[in-house]
Amino acid sequence: MRKELFPGEQVIVVTRPQPRTLIVPALMFIVVPALAAYASAWVVKGGPARLAPLIKESTREWTPWLIGACITLAAWVLLGYCLPRVMSWHATKYILTSQRLVVRYGMLRRRDLQVSLATIRNVVIHQSLLQRVLRSGNISLDTGYPSSTVVPDVPEAATFRNFILDAIDDLPQGGVLGAGGGPYNADGAWPDETREGGRDER
Repeated sequence: MRKELFPGEQVIVVTRPQPRTLIVPALMFIVVPALAAYASAWVVKGGPARLAPLIKESTREWTPWLIGACITLAAWVLLGYCLPRVMSWHATKYILTSQRLVVRYGMLRRRDLQVSLATIRNVVIHQSLLQRVLRSGNISLDTGYPSSTVVPDVPEAATFRNFILDAIDDLPQGGVLGAGGGPYNADGAWPDETREGGRDER
């Protein structure tokens, strides 16, 4: 992700949503081609003819079409279901800096949500049972507005919350440098280094 940091701003951690959402696409990526290959082999060995012995001769003409249907169905599942979910997960990033929390969605159609750490009054973690097992959670940021900002399915949610609280404690007194300063330039670059104690999970 390429953005211009404010003067004195540092990247603390970069992460993505908890990858449990990829379990089903990963299983389908393995199972669907295997089923398509099995179905194609069954068609080649005369399976349709055994199911319809009265039209045995005509079933031979269907063989290329049936194999093509198996391949098409498998490709549709992989490209229409698995690939979009993997790309959506990969294109979502949670970037915590010493002054802001940036949530980025999308690759072609990009959407950024920014929350200044100076405006955060409270940080709350909400977890389902599965999220507790996986140590992920939804982090709610109370900024004083009627509706709080929610960062969904953050991995290692407790650690990420501690990073946020530490960054808030480290804010300079009297405001955040650059938070109301220059324009937000999308052609800049994030530095490659992270602050000591941070992690980069890209």
